[in-house]
Amino acid sequence: MSQEISDFYAVIPAGGIGSRLWPLSRADAPKFLHDLTGSGHSLLRDTWDRL
Repeated sequence: MSQEISDFYAVIPAGGIGSRLWPLSRADAPKFLHDLTGSGHSLLRDTWDRL
């Protein structure tokens, strides 16, 4: 059962320099835009879909 929630705000924290994923994660391609889980979507998209 899906129920719509009015006045719902989500905050997706994303920060840091991504040094553990370098050279994959760079300024022009931050880690949240990569498909690191093999789902076919970026981490940001996977998070959005869970909301």
